[in-house]
Amino acid sequence: MKTTLITGASSGIGKATAYLLAQQKHQLILCGRNEAALETIKNELCQLTEVYTLTFDVRDRNQVERAFKNIPENFKNIDILINNAGNAHGLDSLENGDTDDWDAMMDGNVKGLLYVSKQVIPQMKARNAGHIVNISSVAARQTYANGVVYCASKKAVDTISEGMRIELTEFGIKVTNIQPGAVATDFSKIRFKGDEERAATVYAGYEALKAEDIADAISYCINAPDRVSIAELCIYPKAQAEPRMIYKK
Repeated sequence: MKTTLITGASSGIGKATAYLLAQQKHQLILCGRNEAALETIKNELCQLTEVYTLTFDVRDRNQVERAFKNIPENFKNIDILINNAGNAHGLDSLENGDTDDWDAMMDGNVKGLLYVSKQVIPQMKARNAGHIVNISSVAARQTYANGVVYCASKKAVDTISEGMRIELTEFGIKVTNIQPGAVATDFSKIRFKGDEERAATVYAGYEALKAEDIADAISYCINAPDRVSIAELCIYPKAQAEPRMIYKK
């Protein structure tokens, strides 16, 4: 039984991945800030597999370090790390951007990924085995106006993934970087500060990806034969040609 740790597991892509991997009998460590949501998921999935939850904010290095010290012995050997936690805040030009939004994106999307990975990589190297999956975005492929800082944070994820692969391949550790396009989750609602009406317009007029689609892609990557390493995977909904171009009816 493989032990898989998922950050941002309380909703969206992380939650969908948890449900799929529970069906595949992965032992799960589910991480997030919403303790109640994590407990609800745990109660549902514990009928399928062993589940442990950690409540912390990836942006806070001290919280991350404390959380990992609390992992029970039978969960400590993490085979697969899925760095899914991340966020987008605001859709403004640089001169009108909220610096708190910038901090939230850089701290969550970049520093949080680094903090969590730093806790897991040494044990993977010691065992000469492991798989790290980083969730980036198509925003890393093409910068767009009013999303410069978000795009920059996701381009950093691409660079970190590349660097991980260079440093870790000799230790038998796979690194996969996944770039989702438009996925119908709470992503836009968070970006627009809870404005559900504005968020809904992002996914109107076409069929967006579902969180389960990205979970399927993650499952494919981590279940591929040992000789196979999926380095990068870009996933658009059929109606999306590139980050700025979606054809709506």
